[in-house]
Amino acid sequence: MKPVKRALISVSDKTGILEFAQRLQALDVEILSTGGTSNLLTKHGIPVKQVSDYTGFPEMMDGRIKTLHPKVHGGILGRRDIKGHKKSMDEHGIDPIDLVVVNLYPFESTITREGCLLADAIENIDIGGPAMIRSAAKNFNDVAVVVCSKDYSIVIEEIEGCGGVVTQKTRMRLSRDAYSHTARYDSLISGYLSGQLEDKEDFPPTLQIPFKKIQTLRYGENPHQLAAFYRDPDATSQDIVSAQKIQGKELSFNNIIDLEAAWQLAKDFETGSAVIIKHTNPSGVAVGDNQQEIFIKARETDPISAFGGVIGFNRKVDVDTAEEILKNFVEAVIAPDYDEEALKLFSGKKNIRVMKMLEETSIGRQRVFDLKRVGGGLLVQDKDTISHNPATLKVVTKKQPNVKQMSDLLFAWVVAKHVKSNAIVYARGGETLGIGAGQMSRVDSSRLAVEKAHQTLTGSVMASDAFFPFRDSIDTAAKSGGIAAIIQPGGSIRDEEVIQAADEHGMSMVFTSIRHFKH
Repeated sequence: MKPVKRALISVSDKTGILEFAQRLQALDVEILSTGGTSNLLTKHGIPVKQVSDYTGFPEMMDGRIKTLHPKVHGGILGRRDIKGHKKSMDEHGIDPIDLVVVNLYPFESTITREGCLLADAIENIDIGGPAMIRSAAKNFNDVAVVVCSKDYSIVIEEIEGCGGVVTQKTRMRLSRDAYSHTARYDSLISGYLSGQLEDKEDFPPTLQIPFKKIQTLRYGENPHQLAAFYRDPDATSQDIVSAQKIQGKELSFNNIIDLEAAWQLAKDFETGSAVIIKHTNPSGVAVGDNQQEIFIKARETDPISAFGGVIGFNRKVDVDTAEEILKNFVEAVIAPDYDEEALKLFSGKKNIRVMKMLEETSIGRQRVFDLKRVGGGLLVQDKDTISHNPATLKVVTKKQPNVKQMSDLLFAWVVAKHVKSNAIVYARGGETLGIGAGQMSRVDSSRLAVEKAHQTLTGSVMASDAFFPFRDSIDTAAKSGGIAAIIQPGGSIRDEEVIQAADEHGMSMVFTSIRHFKH
């Protein structure tokens, strides 16, 4: 590559561009520019040639047409090592452009603004910018393309230190980043337009979700697996990717998964909640107004599993709760906020990861997809955001649950939604008593939940994430002593047999008509 003699600069995000252009000027690089970028550079005494003066063709159509011209794209795409290209450039007065510095109209920030109209979004779809970026990226053997301000220092230092050139390795890396940049931009537009279509029941024919890397992790689920953390462009302030780390060791792959599980379950309750997660499953959950008390109840559901767990709250953590948390080893805590005194206590245990969720914003995403990778493909579904529908709740037994039991049933049902299938939850008084998770049969989960219980189950309720295929789980619950009521989706061919078992044991049973398998 010959030394950089001419650069085209046209940026929407002007972070760092002034210093970059000043250093180019000091190297006698001619600068072509447009619009606001040109005005900024000129204002600070940097000589600039307007693209319209260079092409001899004015900007028009409210700026929609300005860089889409053969003198621009010929200067970028022309190969310096092919005589025919050089001849064409000379014949048509096309000067080579060696450096293209372009970032795009702020489409992403536009569509996330409250009250954004379709017309606003359309006018923030960049056409000339992506065309120039793609041209320069294709011709990376002769042209360096920069789409991110973080690369300004790398590029200018190479130009200054390498005889005016950008190294081939850097040009190729910049080309890769440029194509990623435009691919992400196009996918944002595609996703936005998909969200504007009336038929929300359909899935896009090509799924393009432009995740952006925010962190390289030490390793994945196991030390031999490399891993990274990416952000969804539609992420909200209430998503785990937006959590702020106040203190603690670097987050691991497994920490992030468990923090997600803790936060999603904790915020599913309207009243105050305390959640303890171990290997993505809740080991204990409780709700109530006294935070320290409900944390103790959650811990006591399964104190052995609680050791080294991840803890979630949906209210500000007070100092009494923090003091109780620190009585045992925990990996991480996540909550909307923390009292100052609580943070002081946590600071004495530097390794504990303390995560704070941001305030909830009113702007939500268009549609939430749940993605699961399988060999050679991707399974895509809507996220399970429904807890229950009061209109579909139906008491199917002779005995009706009383008000307290119905409250416990709905609490246990929310917990069961977050437990790996097959899921069985025993609860009473707004706290879990035993949780059976991830067993190959529902009756095994029922037995395990009983074994996990550290107190009597008298007067408790039982929740199942899916229907009972046989009555054996009901009989197992009855043998444990005192199960008063059961909540489950219903829908088994043996529903009548299951209902009969509940009637025989004097239990009430509620059907939700909603299943919560979690694989």
